[in-house]
Amino acid sequence: MRKNILVRSIAALSGIVMLAGLAACGDNTAGNSNGGSSSATKSEPISGDFQGAGASSQQAAVEAWIAGYQGNNPDAKIAYNPSGSGAGVSTFLTGATAWAGSDKALSEDEVKQSEAVCASGAAFDVPVYISPIAVVFNLKGVSDAGKHINLDAATIAKIFDGKITKWNDSAIADQNKDLKLPDTAITVVHRSDKSGTTQNFVSYFKDAAPDAWPYDLSENWPNEVGQGAKGTSGVISTVQQADGTIGYADFSQVGKLGTVAVKVGDSYNEISAEAGSKVIEDSDLDSSATGENRVVVKINHETTAKGAYPIVLVSYAIACPAYKDAKQGEFAKSWLTYITSSDGQKVAQDAAGSAPLPSNLTDKITKSIEAIKTK
Repeated sequence: MRKNILVRSIAALSGIVMLAGLAACGDNTAGNSNGGSSSATKSEPISGDFQGAGASSQQAAVEAWIAGYQGNNPDAKIAYNPSGSGAGVSTFLTGATAWAGSDKALSEDEVKQSEAVCASGAAFDVPVYISPIAVVFNLKGVSDAGKHINLDAATIAKIFDGKITKWNDSAIADQNKDLKLPDTAITVVHRSDKSGTTQNFVSYFKDAAPDAWPYDLSENWPNEVGQGAKGTSGVISTVQQADGTIGYADFSQVGKLGTVAVKVGDSYNEISAEAGSKVIEDSDLDSSATGENRVVVKINHETTAKGAYPIVLVSYAIACPAYKDAKQGEFAKSWLTYITSSDGQKVAQDAAGSAPLPSNLTDKITKSIEAIKTK
């Protein structure tokens, strides 16, 4: 079933985060099912200390969500460690956090492992954050002049595989005849940590340019090209430091770096939240994601939709349907309800420029969250 999304990109505003020290979950009362949305029936506020960990791509949104949630739950102290998707899921599977953020859906093995952590059933994942992945670059005379570079999927793949090593290579120059490209060496910057952003990024190559990308799909960077940096902020910082660098990162953290306009059909489309949402509009649910309450999107990287930007991540929240500590369950249900509500999505959109969840997914997401047992 095709999905319809109406999205407007909103300028990023800063979120405010209140981080608590790592601690076990404290006492709390019955959950406020929305955590701040005026559209829901409200009950007693949540209180206590709660932890999450995972995708650094979600960081700006999570910080804003924490501030918004605490507006109605002032005694809830929430800490989020943007340790990366892989690390966040691993931490969740030890039972140390109430939820995880991940830029990839759970694997079958992770779903199975979660049965030991959850009080009953297995963990599920629901979309909470949709954002394009930017191919960012720092090139004197181009990025500092506010210019984009046009690239197709195969060329991007070959750059990140070390097959194209100069910025004035004919494969790049032929797609950018209006630019004077220097004979500068290309330095690839990739994630050094296990990352769902990496998996989303290289899955674009696997689908759109399979002959140019010989590696298996993985959260770990697959080759020795360039240099690694930890987390989204690490990639951005490294790219900013040297002329000739290129990397990939969540759109919310691009700043003043140059970005690649990606070829779709006969056009080169620049990155924006609206352009990224058009890919999700042209995508289906992933029927291979088996398990109760899971809502997983299969991104159509080969889209030819007008104006679409095809490199996009759908970032998930991962939770249990029942918790061994019922107080954690009360928080998880309240928290997920808030961040996926219209109010929560507006907060993320304002803070990170993300696209709101499509209306035809929200009913499925709500059903999954409502299934969390709190007694």
